[in-house]
Amino acid sequence: MTQRRPVRAAVFSAGSWGTAVAKIMADAGTHVIVHARRREISDAINATHCNPGYFPDVELPAALTATTDPAAALQGADFLVLSIPAQSLRVSLAEWAPLIGPDTVIVSLMKGIERETSRRASEVITEVAGIPTERVSVLSGPNLAREIMAEQPAAATVACPDEAVAVRVQKACHTAYFRPYTSTDVVGCELGGAVKNVVALAVGIAGGMGLGDNASAMLITRGLAETTRLAVAMGAHPATLAGLSGLGDLVATSASPLSRNRTFGTHLGRGLNVEEATAATRQTTEGVKSAEAVLALAHAHDVDMPITSVITALLNGKVTLDQATSALMQRPTKPER
Repeated sequence: MTQRRPVRAAVFSAGSWGTAVAKIMADAGTHVIVHARRREISDAINATHCNPGYFPDVELPAALTATTDPAAALQGADFLVLSIPAQSLRVSLAEWAPLIGPDTVIVSLMKGIERETSRRASEVITEVAGIPTERVSVLSGPNLAREIMAEQPAAATVACPDEAVAVRVQKACHTAYFRPYTSTDVVGCELGGAVKNVVALAVGIAGGMGLGDNASAMLITRGLAETTRLAVAMGAHPATLAGLSGLGDLVATSASPLSRNRTFGTHLGRGLNVEEATAATRQTTEGVKSAEAVLALAHAHDVDMPITSVITALLNGKVTLDQATSALMQRPTKPER
């Protein structure tokens, strides 16, 4: 009797979220190879089963290996998991595209919008790699990497236009501590993941300014409202934004001190400028990179997004913290719905 070969996944790259998903998939029984840009990270993962750059205190599964060779990582891969900054996706993927197998399913972990084009990550993937939309999936939800590395309970949404593909990804990352659900609403999942980063900046700013929990709750609630308006205008189902990849992700990113977007906003609220907050945060903050692109989508679809508009102006130095607060609080009153 012929044995079926194990499911294989290549995870690009070895950052915090990429490492967390690599661990999830390895724990689920998937054979995982992590592509690391730095050889010292790759060597450490292979020799010591830990990622010293992000989680030096967490032991990785023994079956999880690493390489700096993208061709070696992608050889025979059933899944290519992309966890890189959204703004570098186009250039990096152009290099990797010829190595992707004809049946490999792409799993996007990216929660950003491309600045130059306002395209979602899945759109960039299909455009650059020439991969059909039915083979491009999105994994998104309230998933703080540090908690997942500690195997604390979490859930997420796997979205793909082809439900059967979403189920395949679901099976490849279902563990005792990580519960994935499926969806066919890629647009809703991606916009929920991208816009919540901008809203989390606003919540962090409010916290840094000492404006209180009422202000934070207001920003989360109204941030969800404007995210839903944009997503529905672009074809998403409103229920998606009330789910894990919408409300769930928004709450986790806005409320947790582990969130780099909230942390960046807190630095701004305490008086640091963008350059100083970038240095203090030390990791890619997608909300800062994507805010202007999200606002461009809002303008293109004639959607009112006041929080996104004010945060974009603040990041570009066009308003001060006090002016940003006044701009939101002095808007004309209207019915909530």
